[in-house]
Amino acid sequence: MQPQFEEKRFALRMALRLPIVVSGRDEDGAAWSEPTETDDISTLGALFQLNQKIDQGDSLNIRSHRPDGVPVEVKAKVVRLSAANYGTSRVGVAIIEQKDSWLRLFVAWIADDNVVEGLEE
Repeated sequence: MQPQFEEKRFALRMALRLPIVVSGRDEDGAAWSEPTETDDISTLGALFQLNQKIDQGDSLNIRSHRPDGVPVEVKAKVVRLSAANYGTSRVGVAIIEQKDSWLRLFVAWIADDNVVEGLEE
């Protein structure tokens, strides 16, 4: 019996509640923007919940900040959608533009997390 879903992810992933603002355009072309937070991030993408109706393949803009306050804005493509709590969707995205900025964001949060853990000991 073959699995229904083949896992294709291979990037380093980290569970992190990172505040982000996701924006895009609806079916009628009207702009929308929604604050949320990530469930996890990877070097190539993120997973988060969204109230806005979107479709697989949609392009989204994601804004966040590194721990030092430097803003980061990237363009992403919706690669996974699944139902979540209270009518929201769990959205998996792959970063398609400004990948270096996203990688710096990821590394900065890992380094910041390790510094905080080191201080607690």
